[in-house]
Amino acid sequence: MGRGDKKRQFDPGFRAGAVWIVKETGKPVAQVARDLGISRYTLQNWVKNDRGQAQGGELGESERQELARLRAERAAWERERAELEMERDVLKRSVVLWVKDSMSQ
Repeated sequence: MGRGDKKRQFDPGFRAGAVWIVKETGKPVAQVARDLGISRYTLQNWVKNDRGQAQGGELGESERQELARLRAERAAWERERAELEMERDVLKRSVVLWVKDSMSQ
């Protein structure tokens, strides 16, 4: 065998976490597998099994469209949240500078 004679075993928590990362981040399976140090084929099987268990089969066309719409909406919210966080950080720094300036006078 390639990497030894023993087959690696992964606990259910690790498997669920790896599948969650793929589903929630939208990152490619190969990238997540590489980051976790596992085979992309192993992770692909876990994701495929999870989809089969969660949905009882393939998604219909309307479900795929709804999923795509929800993912796009979530991405827009994430961009908006990031922008608001940057604005908040700028305001915090401005207040700190204003306080320092007023105390030095």
